[in-house]
Amino acid sequence: MLDKAAHAGRAPLRDHIGDRYDTPPAAVSALLTVERLPKKIWEPCCGTGNIVSVLRSAGHRVRATDLNARGCEDSGSGVDFLQPLDFRCDDEAVVTNPPYSLAEQFVTLALQRVPLVICLLRLAFLESERRSHLLDAGKLARVHVFANRLPMMHREGWEGPRASSAIAFAWFVWDRDHDGPAVIDRIRWRDG
Repeated sequence: MLDKAAHAGRAPLRDHIGDRYDTPPAAVSALLTVERLPKKIWEPCCGTGNIVSVLRSAGHRVRATDLNARGCEDSGSGVDFLQPLDFRCDDEAVVTNPPYSLAEQFVTLALQRVPLVICLLRLAFLESERRSHLLDAGKLARVHVFANRLPMMHREGWEGPRASSAIAFAWFVWDRDHDGPAVIDRIRWRDG
């Protein structure tokens, strides 16, 4: 019998350990058109390196880490971002596409470590009462919503058809120096 999630084009969590869905490089290029990023960036969920490669190509020094070794060039594996780290850096940003089920924890810890945190998240991240401490405290500065849906972020090993996602995504930008409501705008990605 087919698993219902697999039949619907999704896989149960046991089939995609680590919640790995690679970020489309075009999403990172779109971010660079609307955000001025510091020179030093930490990508703690680097995966195969899609975010890392675009940022490095744009001249940023990117520290790339991941819990698992997934093939990102010049990266460190075995680094669990959610574990206590004796780390704080005031001239660095975190730019990442965290596992959605852990996104709240990633943002909370990242804000303790760096002044600027940018995460690619489902637009539905705005809907939760549980995340009010992140969404209503005045540190969420900008939400860049994709006007055109991102290409599907297929799970590792997916060999089925490639399609646009039915899920709305946005880049969420938290800034320690921001104090006030978030600005919401629309951005677009282009392939290639």
